[in-house]
Amino acid sequence: MDLAERSRQSFLPSFLYSPSPAARTLAVDRILGRSLVSPAAEVGSTSPNPIVAQAPNEPGKIEMYSPMFYAACTAGGIASCGLTHMAVTPLDLVKCNMQIDPAKYKSISSGFGLLLKEQGVRGFFRGWVPTLLGYSAQGACKFGFYEFFKKYYSDIAGPEYAAKYKTLIYLAGSASAEVIADVALCPFEAVKVRVQTQPGFARGLSDGLPKFVRSEGALGLYKGIVPLWGRQIPYTMMKFASFETIVEMLYKYAIPTPKEQCSKTLQLGVSFGGGYIAGIFCAIVSHPADNLVSFLNNAKGATVGDAVKKLGLWGLFTRGLPLRIVMIGTLTGAQWGIYDAFKVMVGLPTTGGVAPAAPPASELAKL
Repeated sequence: MDLAERSRQSFLPSFLYSPSPAARTLAVDRILGRSLVSPAAEVGSTSPNPIVAQAPNEPGKIEMYSPMFYAACTAGGIASCGLTHMAVTPLDLVKCNMQIDPAKYKSISSGFGLLLKEQGVRGFFRGWVPTLLGYSAQGACKFGFYEFFKKYYSDIAGPEYAAKYKTLIYLAGSASAEVIADVALCPFEAVKVRVQTQPGFARGLSDGLPKFVRSEGALGLYKGIVPLWGRQIPYTMMKFASFETIVEMLYKYAIPTPKEQCSKTLQLGVSFGGGYIAGIFCAIVSHPADNLVSFLNNAKGATVGDAVKKLGLWGLFTRGLPLRIVMIGTLTGAQWGIYDAFKVMVGLPTTGGVAPAAPPASELAKL
C-alpha cells in the first residue's frame, strides 16, 4: 500500500474502503441506527439465517403518545360516548321527566307507561339526534384530552412522583379534559332536555336549536354550563380515577395472570366490569347536579334557588337516582368496553393495569 493510499485511509472510517460491499453496507446501517443484524451475522458469518432483532417501532403500529395515538383515543371517545348515550335515550327520557314533573312521573315503570301511552314507541327516542351529536363531541374531548393531560401532568411530576401520586394525576387529567368537553356538550344538552321534557316544543335538533336560540338567545344555550360542570366534572373524575384504580386492583388481586399475558377478550371484560363499578360511583356523586341541569334547561328563567326550593335537598340528591345508577353503570361499562375495543382494534393496549411507560422528555427532545 503506497503512502497516498495510507494517508487517505487515515482520515476515513475503515468501512468505507473495505473490500467487501456487504461490510460497507452493514457498517453504514449501524452508523445510521439501522442495525437489525446480530454480531453473529456480520461480515465473515456464513449463517444463512441471521438473527434479526425487532425494530423499535413496527410499521403500521401507532406509537404511544404520538399525534396518531391521541387521534385514535379521540376517535374511540366519539364511538364510546355517542353510541352508548344514544342507546339509553329511553332511560334518559324517563329520568328527565321524573326530575321535571315528579307529580306525574312518580316511578320508573309508570314513567315508561305514560310515555308509551301518550307518545307511542317513537316517543322513547325523542331527542336522539342532539344526544348522539352532543355526547360524541363530549366523548372526543373527554377521552382525547384525558390521555393528553395524564401524560402532560405525569411529565411535569416526573417518574417518581407520577407513580407515587398517580391517583391525583388521574383526577387532575380527567377534570381538565371535562372542562373542555362540557363546552362542546352544553348547547346540545340544552336542546335535548327541552325537546324531551316539553312535548310539542320541537321534533329534534334541526328545529329545536333555532327555536331555542330565538327564545333565549345564543348565550341561553350555555345557561346550564355551570351546573353541567358541577355534574360532569365530579362524574368524570370519579369515572377515570376509580376505573384506573379498580382495573389495577383486578389485575393485581383477582386475576393471577399478568395483564400482558391475558387474552384481549379477558382484558376487554375487565374494562367493562371496571367501568360498570366505576359508573355506580359516578351516578351517586353527580346526581344532584344532574337534577339541577334538567330543571334549569326545562324552565325559562329558572335559577338554582328555584330548583332547590321546588325539589328540596333530599329530592335533589335522590329523585331519579335508582334509574340513573342503572343507566350510568351500564353506560360507563359499555363506554370503557367500546373505547378499549377500539384501541385494541388499532393496535393499542387497553386502559389501566400496567400501563406502558411514557418515553422520557429527553428522548422526545432528541426525536
